[in-house]
Amino acid sequence: MGIRYYPAIVEGDDDTGFSVFFPDLPGCTSGGADLQAAARNAEVGLTGHLRLMIEDGDPIPDPSDPRSIPADPEVQEVARIMVRAVLPSRSVRVNVSMDEDLLAEIDAVTTNRSAFLAEAARSELKQRRAG
Repeated sequence: MGIRYYPAIVEGDDDTGFSVFFPDLPGCTSGGADLQAAARNAEVGLTGHLRLMIEDGDPIPDPSDPRSIPADPEVQEVARIMVRAVLPSRSVRVNVSMDEDLLAEIDAVTTNRSAFLAEAARSELKQRRAG
């Protein structure tokens, strides 16, 4: 798992809300009713966008230096922020044995065994770390 920080540009105001876009990632946008919500939502949106890019096999660009991004005269910037993105690690194929009835139960609720098992493992690890 890697962590990167991407520059984002915030525009808007308190009356209409705030939009966030990422110059390095065309099409990746987010927003919020206030600046705090916009920043929080930007992190969620960025991480989701990068995960979809990875699933699609698209290359992930390196973050730009925010000082190198020219101002767009058509955008009324409120702020430039650095947004944290957690990149998933590469997948590794493993061979797992389990009871065939348990496997049938898993197949009854999902079409992606690997994603289901990974999600279950993350949930269990989170519980064990907390308790």
